[in-house]
Parts: sequence; structure tokens; C-alpha cells
Amino acid sequence: MPNMLEDRLTRLEELTFFQEERIEKLDAALTAQQTQLDAVERELADARLVIRALRDKLTQQPENTLPPHFMPERW
Repeated sequence: MPNMLEDRLTRLEELTFFQEERIEKLDAALTAQQTQLDAVERELADARLVIRALRDKLTQQPENTLPPHFMPERW
């Protein structure tokens, strides 16, 4: 009987060890993903700023009109 309890305890210790190892790996992967997500969010925010600036620049430009030498009055 004591041998069975010792075997069970050993097995539980092994399982705990491997679970702790797996948790550490998952934590490292999650940390790496969060770092990557933060970088993507910063890039997206930068891209939005560029798009807004371009949109504002386009609205400030004069309308597309024909140059004077293409005006029909000259024909």
C-alpha cells in the first residue's frame, strides 16, 4: 500500500512539473502575442493618422477644372 501511494505521489509530481512547464511556455507565447498586437495597434494608429492627413489634404485642394487652354470659349 505505501508503494502505491508513493507511485501516485510521484505521478502527481510529474504531472505538476509538466503542467508548470506548459504554463510557462503558454505565458511566453501570450506575452509575445501581446507585444505583437501592441505593435500592430500602433501601426494601425499611425496609418489612420496618415489617411486622415491625406483626406484633409485632398479636401483642401481646388476642384479639378480644365486648364485655360482647354476652355471651350477659345474655340
